Amino acid sequence: MKLGWIGTGVMGTSMAGHLQAAGHEVYVFNRTRQKAERLLAQGAVWCATPAKVAQNAEVVFTIVGFPADVEEVYLGAQGILSVKGACRIVVDMTTSEPGLARKIAQAAAEKGIASLDAPVSGGDVGAKNGTLAIMVGGEKSAFDEVRPLFQCMGKNIALMGEAGSGQHTKMCNQILIAGNMIGVCESLLYAEKVGLDQQAVIDIIGQGAASSWSINNLGPRVVKGNYDPGFFVEHFIKDMGIALKEAAAVKLSLPGLALVHQLYIALQAQGHGRSGTQALMLALKTLNGEK
Repeated sequence: MKLGWIGTGVMGTSMAGHLQAAGHEVYVFNRTRQKAERLLAQGAVWCATPAKVAQNAEVVFTIVGFPADVEEVYLGAQGILSVKGACRIVVDMTTSEPGLARKIAQAAAEKGIASLDAPVSGGDVGAKNGTLAIMVGGEKSAFDEVRPLFQCMGKNIALMGEAGSGQHTKMCNQILIAGNMIGVCESLLYAEKVGLDQQAVIDIIGQGAASSWSINNLGPRVVKGNYDPGFFVEHFIKDMGIALKEAAAVKLSLPGLALVHQLYIALQAQGHGRSGTQALMLALKTLNGEK
């Protein structure tokens, strides 16, 4: 198929690469062309705007940074929905606002285009290995058609309901991840303080009831002092903010999430907005008077 891909960041490049490897022709746009060079070297076709992507590709995927970016890519003057072209299905894989997903779905439907919101979980490792969890909102007919393409990128794929449902499911995911991340960092901070080998701790507790993706994948990075991004702190702050906003809209109190959100804001203030989420350890060390 002729596919469009917009957003070639930490995860997007690997995800689009899997589609290329499956034999699909990919039309690509990114605000910084340099970040698309890997895909271009593998045969992708550069497009100057999201609109140009939509003119050429039957199915257009997006994975960008923030809701404002999503809105611009779809509804802006040079957005996907600004032109009539080959595009008949759009798939936003950004973690974004459920209400925006519904807005895009409505705007797309008015132009005869199907829309899916399909945020993912699994980080840079899942993107590279093609093992992402993909949670989808939208019409079943569009989901069924796109599912073989999702299978190039992920292993656990589910249609969760109407437009916006994929984003709501991702909020559930991020709420859980937030709790896990503070648990991972506090656990390893404790291990270090009492003189245990942190990696040995991970090796044993990561196989029991405390096992989680975060302890087994991000824990070793913490031990090595590797705070490079698999997922940016600033993007996680954005996600937690969306979850808190959605929770407030349904009069739901989430005090654990609110606490972790504040700790990550402190971490960002310390200059770590572009670090990986495991850098939460640095904020906790600062609280404890450590460097």
